[in-house]
Amino acid sequence: MGDRRGLMLTALLVLASLVCKDLQESAPRILIQTDLGDICIEVYSEKAPITVKNFLRYVDENRYKASSFYRVVRLDNQPDNDVKIEVIQGGIGFIESDLRLPPISHETTRKTGILHKRGTISIARAEPGTASSEIFICVGDQPELDFGGRRNPDGQGFAAFGSVIKGMEVVHAIHREPADGQVLTTPVKILGIRRLKKGAIFTDSIGDEGSK
Repeated sequence: MGDRRGLMLTALLVLASLVCKDLQESAPRILIQTDLGDICIEVYSEKAPITVKNFLRYVDENRYKASSFYRVVRLDNQPDNDVKIEVIQGGIGFIESDLRLPPISHETTRKTGILHKRGTISIARAEPGTASSEIFICVGDQPELDFGGRRNPDGQGFAAFGSVIKGMEVVHAIHREPADGQVLTTPVKILGIRRLKKGAIFTDSIGDEGSK
């Protein structure tokens, strides 16, 4: 009888350990509130630690205040590009701002294993090592943005670091907004961006307890 209780106790301790490990390793979730609706994303800090740490600093320090989604890349608005992509882009914008942090090292998709699939969130850049504040979300799979892809001549691709888990209909709505070339006629405001508590359930209601 004692041996059976001992085995049960050991099994419970192992299970508790696994649950705790799962909670510790769970991907942080971020709620992006826009004037067209909410987008919830997961970021993969174990796979892309440099890029995620940078993004979370922008979130936690409220550096995305007064930011927006301001650029949409569609098949019909990139006539000078042989390799076409479909994304929405947002952030502080390419203006002088004290909110912008120094650029970070480039984490390629070959290194992280996070590919540019539908709903992947990634960070914009010019040369490798110049990414900082600007983010984009993929509309459909975009393999040409991965390492070895042809969108960027240097072949290094972009640094993907997370994925949309709810709110792709909002991403598509932003993507359809009127634009002058690739610049939205009226930028879609980011009303708020914050971490969700562990275990929080994302809903379509901004004011719901599960989204706080």
